Amino acid sequence: MVRITAELVNAADGSTLWSQRYDRPYTDLFALQDDITTAVATALKAELLASDTAATQTDRPPSGNLAAWNAYSQGKFAAALYTRADFRKAIGFYTQATTLDPRYARAYAAMAIAWANLAAVFVGGDEQRPAFASARAAADRALQLDSNLAAAHDARGVVLEWADLDWQGAEAEYRRALELAPNDGLSKYRLSDVLGVLGRPQEAIVLLRQVVATDPRDFFSYAWLAWNLAAAGQMEEAEQAVHKAMELAPGGSLPQTFLVIIEIQRGDAKAALAAAQREPAGLWRDDGLALALQIGDDRAAADAALNALIAKHADAMAWQIAMVYAVRKDPDNMFEWLDRAWANRDPGIGGLLTDPFIQRYKDDPRFAAFCRKVGLPVPGDIRPGVAGSASSSPLPASTSAGSGLG
Repeated sequence: MVRITAELVNAADGSTLWSQRYDRPYTDLFALQDDITTAVATALKAELLASDTAATQTDRPPSGNLAAWNAYSQGKFAAALYTRADFRKAIGFYTQATTLDPRYARAYAAMAIAWANLAAVFVGGDEQRPAFASARAAADRALQLDSNLAAAHDARGVVLEWADLDWQGAEAEYRRALELAPNDGLSKYRLSDVLGVLGRPQEAIVLLRQVVATDPRDFFSYAWLAWNLAAAGQMEEAEQAVHKAMELAPGGSLPQTFLVIIEIQRGDAKAALAAAQREPAGLWRDDGLALALQIGDDRAAADAALNALIAKHADAMAWQIAMVYAVRKDPDNMFEWLDRAWANRDPGIGGLLTDPFIQRYKDDPRFAAFCRKVGLPVPGDIRPGVAGSASSSPLPASTSAGSGLG
């Protein structure tokens, strides 16, 4: 049995305006959610503004199978930890969910994004291609099952962005997702990601602030808010966002890596190294150490860390190796590894226009040539609201881009 008490409280004086207790069998959880939603709306004298497309934006399986929903929820939890092993676990949970309900489009969409993360961040070479193929198949299945599901368009956008490096195609999918679900945090997050890729971090920040305002537990959005704030030179706010991400996901790797980058930008070699050393053993620790040691006094340690990164992760981390060479102020090797990243179709290339170290060489003629080769705008040509899309706003017209900012 589940017991839930819902209360409507006057924030001014703490008085209870309405209260209701619900006792239901656990198997009726979805019905209980509906009852509470209706009761709260009635108590607020609100009118539910539902449409045919809005009704599809749910994480419930079409069959109402609670075990399928539970597997999907466990997959979301595992994916948030952002490690290779946890993405594998997430894929296993999403597979279980789609086995229990083969028409569970949202679980297929989540599976696609988990496969794409695994391919883009944690594997390379011969492992990467089948992982991206699995991501594409899951995204296609989600769209076949429900073409009006925002999450399915998000998944398709991720495949276009990371597997195909089709930035404009990804932007179009994310905008379609926001048309279907104008207040969906995931769709805003995805659109913010590609806006950053296209060299527009300030527009990405607007969206990410909205996401964390409506979902203060969103670990990924805080992490990428930190990245874009740092790209925009707002270092204090970037550090605050990174620490919030670390608070929400203490075992996650991404925030520590971003903290290393922030400390390097500040020139604090000791703090950067300490952040890198807090990373769990693995590729992100190797990357963080190689970055942090470049600004220290121990040149032998800096060389050894870079050589170890190359020896262990050359296929999967060509982009990160280029970043290390940028920190070393070695543009020749940086551009060589950028070319290698492009040959590998490394999704890290999406950081070209926001990476603080590679941006040091934006006036080098090789930088503009590389931008054109990979289909990204040359920095001097970037204009707010212009990214190869017919829309000049980061949000659909029905959504305010300025709301919820603090």
